[in-house]
Amino acid sequence: MTARRACALADLAEDSALAVEIDGVPVCLARSGGEVYAVRDECTHAEVMLSQGEVEDGKIECWLHGSQFDLATGKPTGPPATVAVATYRVTVSGDDVLVDISAGADASSGPATGTGTGPAQT
Repeated sequence: MTARRACALADLAEDSALAVEIDGVPVCLARSGGEVYAVRDECTHAEVMLSQGEVEDGKIECWLHGSQFDLATGKPTGPPATVAVATYRVTVSGDDVLVDISAGADASSGPATGTGTGPAQT
């Protein structure tokens, strides 16, 4: 699979999140520290949309119970979540944010690592 256009970069303000769907997969786009990240838009603790949470310092916080996830790795950084969310490769091309969901990790197997995942600088 190749990267798909998720949104315009202008649609994603600093320290904010945006819910999109790519090929049937719910994706949370987030912008923090001048970088754009993509993670599965579902908290691994409570199965609610992460995109409705707050973004700060490279993390997103679930609005329901306060679980926090590192946007670069998907790893939980605060309880009650203990399982990582899948992360996806992001590319910014001009004003387009492109996401490749085929490069993501299954959240049940831990965070995505190595080639194929990570943030895009803006």
